[in-house]
Amino acid sequence: MRIMGIDYGDARTGVAVSDLLCSIVGTTCVVPSRNREKAVADIVKLAKENEVGKIVVGLPKNMDGTEGPRAQLCREFAQILRQATGLEVDMWDERRTTVEAHNILSQHNYHGKKRKNTVDAVAASLILEGYLAYLRR
Repeated sequence: MRIMGIDYGDARTGVAVSDLLCSIVGTTCVVPSRNREKAVADIVKLAKENEVGKIVVGLPKNMDGTEGPRAQLCREFAQILRQATGLEVDMWDERRTTVEAHNILSQHNYHGKKRKNTVDAVAASLILEGYLAYLRR
């Protein structure tokens, strides 16, 4: 079984998929998400193609642990994915993943449009890596 990590965004949604052993992130991509129905259809297709057994959606909490409006949007998106895929969908605290993704891309000289098109996939991989590490514990 593979696990899919999702970094849901207004314009782009990052997607990361684990290897079969659920030990590392295997592949990443970004799907456009301005049209939520299309984004869901793209994610459902990717889940089927990659034989995903579970989905993890990043939950953007405030630094004090509270949840704001963005967290509610992510919870709603997770529920839509649950219904569309029939898979278990967990939420995972994603505090600072986008900041970390930008730092990683800066260290590897990704700037401008190149970074804009990659940062969400990197954030999804960080969400998935955190979740996989949690499962190993």
